[in-house]
Amino acid sequence: MTDTPIRLLIADDHPVVRDGFRGIFTAEPGFDVVGEAGDGAEAVAMAKALRPDVVLMDLRMPVMGGVEAIRELARTGLPIKVLVLTTFDTDQDVRPAIEAGATGYLLKDTARPDLVKAVRTAARGEAVLSPTVAARLMSQVRTPQETLSDRELEILHLIAEGCSNRETAKRLFLSEATVKTHLLHLYAKLGVNDRAAAVATGFRRGLLHLDDR
Repeated sequence: MTDTPIRLLIADDHPVVRDGFRGIFTAEPGFDVVGEAGDGAEAVAMAKALRPDVVLMDLRMPVMGGVEAIRELARTGLPIKVLVLTTFDTDQDVRPAIEAGATGYLLKDTARPDLVKAVRTAARGEAVLSPTVAARLMSQVRTPQETLSDRELEILHLIAEGCSNRETAKRLFLSEATVKTHLLHLYAKLGVNDRAAAVATGFRRGLLHLDDR
């Protein structure tokens, strides 16, 4: 385990909101707030220059919105995780952000301990969703039987084996971003919001068996 702090960039067009987030993370051990951006274009430029581990990204900002900024960061190939933190949970907001490459999606009413935990989770490259967003995604991707696709089952088996997103991507010849999107859809179908719960639910529903591990 490393003692290196998680480098964090805060992107929000409201200075008061940025101040609030900065206060939260400067008070927490293990974080280093390296910068603040007031719009998506500034966030992309600062992320390229400062190389944070995680960007806390608002969605609706001037000059360049959050989804476009996430796409731009994905194109750079830099190992920067983006955690969306917004007041909006509509279909038009959630899915485009995730498909653009966001590692997670939280709402601004998330409790402080949950927010801190989510940033640590995102820094590890693991997907994280607020419960309301998970429910919304579930309504978008569910089938009448709420069954997992073959690809989602493959990914569930690999995370049950302890594979990281990177290892899963390598074994399935996919990009990490694609694995994250499948993971988020898988979470939505199972009604969970993290890897451990997905595996536990997989065993409970008979999708996983002890022999598989």
